[in-house]
Amino acid sequence: MKERLRAAEEAVARLRGELLRAGVVLPSLRVDPVTTASEAPYPLVELGRCNLDTAARLAAALEGARK
Repeated sequence: MKERLRAAEEAVARLRGELLRAGVVLPSLRVDPVTTASEAPYPLVELGRCNLDTAARLAAALEGARK
């Protein structure tokens, strides 16, 4: 149980770091607490909402990663 939550938290930290290096900040990025509340948690990563500028930077980062 705790391993899955730890893995999700590590994935969020890694994603946050990589996004930051690409100039993208997703303020709501986190492990969804509701999905960790059950006895057998299946944590999901919540990317959240972002403004137009952030969405454009994210799209540019993804386009650059494909090249």
